[in-house]
Formats: sequence, C-alpha cells, structure tokens
Amino acid sequence: MYHEYYGLTERPFDLTPNTRYLYLTPMHREALAAVQYGITSRRGIIVVTGEAGTGKTTIVRAALRALRGENVRQTYLNNPALTRDEFLQFLTKAFRLGAESALSKTDLLSKLTAVLAKAHAAGQVTALVVDEAQSLPHELLEEIRLLANIETSTAKLLQVVLVGQPELADRLNDSSLRQLKQRVAIRATLRPLDLRATAALIAGRIRVAGGNPSEVFTPAAVELVYRYSGGVARTINVICDNALLSGFAAEQRPVGPALVEEVCRDFDLAPRDPQARVPSRLPAADTPRPTLGTKNNDRPASPTLGTSPAGVVAAAATAAASASDTDPGSTTTTPRTAPPTPDDSSRDLFTSFGKRRWFSFRKKT
Repeated sequence: MYHEYYGLTERPFDLTPNTRYLYLTPMHREALAAVQYGITSRRGIIVVTGEAGTGKTTIVRAALRALRGENVRQTYLNNPALTRDEFLQFLTKAFRLGAESALSKTDLLSKLTAVLAKAHAAGQVTALVVDEAQSLPHELLEEIRLLANIETSTAKLLQVVLVGQPELADRLNDSSLRQLKQRVAIRATLRPLDLRATAALIAGRIRVAGGNPSEVFTPAAVELVYRYSGGVARTINVICDNALLSGFAAEQRPVGPALVEEVCRDFDLAPRDPQARVPSRLPAADTPRPTLGTKNNDRPASPTLGTSPAGVVAAAATAAASASDTDPGSTTTTPRTAPPTPDDSSRDLFTSFGKRRWFSFRKKT
C-alpha cells in the first residue's frame, strides 16, 4: 500500500521471520554460528534464549536454511503447548513411524532409534527444533531429555534445539530439571539492540526493500523509534511499519518524529530508558572481526564521533557500510572500500547506506 510512495519494492517491516532481512550484530552472528555448529557437530541439546521479539526464530531459521544441502534432516515444532500423547503423535508423523507407534511409547522409541541410527549410518544429521520452548509442559521437557539420550558411543543421534524466552532459562535452573540442564552442550542469548544497531537495522531493511533510508525516515524519527522500542526488533518493525502507513496517509516523506510519537501513542508505548547514555565511540565488540585472509590492519578505522544520538546513528552507517558482505551459510567474505566519514553536524542519517550495503542479499531489480 505505502511501499511505492516511499520508493520501495515491498514492505520492509513485516513481522514474519524472513531471513532475507536478517540483521547480524556480533551477538546474532555468534548465536547463528552456535546453532549451526551444535547441529552439524552432533552436540545434543542447544539452547537459544532471549526476550520476545529479539530475533530468535529468525536466527534459527537462518541457521536451518544455511544447513540445507548439508545432509541435515530438520523437524520444526513451533507450538509446543501439547500434551504428552499429542507430542508422541507429532513425533510419529514427523519421523514417519506409523500412526500405531503413537499408541505405544516402547514401540515409538524402538522405531525412532532405528530411524535415527539408519540416518546416522548414512551420514545424515537429524535435528528437532522446538520454538517457544518456555511453554513446554514439565513432562515434555523430561521427554525431550530422554530423546536426547538416544546415542551411540561416539555421537548423539538426535540434535535438539530449544528456543525460548528468558523463562526457559529460569525453568532449566529448577532442581527438578537439573539433568536436562546438565545435558545442554551449547547456549546462546540474544539481547535488545542499542541505538546504533537500531539505526542500522532500519536502514538495512529499507535497502533490502529497494529504498533509500534517508528518504524514508529522519534521524530524529529513528531516535524515537529506538527510545520507544527499547531496541526490540519486533517492536521496531511494528513502529516503523505503522509510521510509514501514517506518513503515506499524511503525504509526509520522509517520516518525522511527530508521526512516530503518534504511532507510539496509538500502541500505548512508553519510552524505554529515555535517559540511556549514548556511547561516544564504536564499541570494540561491534567492529568487523578479522576473517580468513584478512589482517587487522586491512580494516578501516572507526572514526570517533560526538556523543549525540545523531553521531551514533552516523557511526552505525559507517560501521555498516564498512562491514563485509557475509552469507550466513558461507565463510567467504568480500572486503570493501571504507566509506567517507559522515559529518556529525549534518545529521545525515544514512549517507553511507546510499552507496553500500551491509547485507549479503542481492538487490531486487
């Protein structure tokens, strides 16, 4: 509806976990690598936790997508609020064990073990991904622990990825689930984005949708999106999508802070941490990391900018533009020329994004 008005080929802020719009901070990159490594290395149980809306499902889907062609069989459960009998029925259908197997747990385990052993002998990795795992009943968590015990003397036959909100971590700390917690081989945690990462996320999504970020949102609007969203990716998308719809109706381009304020009032959102201190320079953790064939001194140095939010937003554009294009399923990187240093006083939000893109996805034609 509004996308053509803003020069976009599609809506960039939909709430579906579209991996084309995957945004990788070092934290997200680490979680992505942890899931991929845990599955392919047959580590057993992998746990990914984070607040609602921080990108857990998108990261896991990206990892599974990257593993296509890697001889990995994937089974995905996105609604784990099941009874024990319903869970057994799910397993029989997912692994094609036959409907009669759900009537007998002994029969089910016998057939499932045979299927997993056959897959392992053929060099295939089998993974069960459980999303919203914080909602799993206690008895199903125990069933999953027992499933993860299916193994040979050298390898786990079923890799289990538990994805959930912080309540999942709290439940794993319960003494009654200590055996399950002890079997967790890999853990990753996702947290909300900071101001710079929020600006980069918004700019990157607009670029993937074929637009020019500086023609869609003003710097002040982006700062307000961060304040009201608290850096939660899902809330960022909700605010931006509705702000663009309101801007289209009001014929306002680019979207300014007044429209963002209006949208946040409509959604009954209050500023989160309005007194948050803005860092004066880029944290070392977010600078591009060395890759194979790349030396540290080959990377452009990050400029020191002012402490204003606009300075941090400009730093986001610089860091994003200087990062290499990396596909989640590939270890190949393409180095880039350092972009011009943005002028802090100009408050030009996405200068560097106009010429370079942080994302590895091809631009639509």
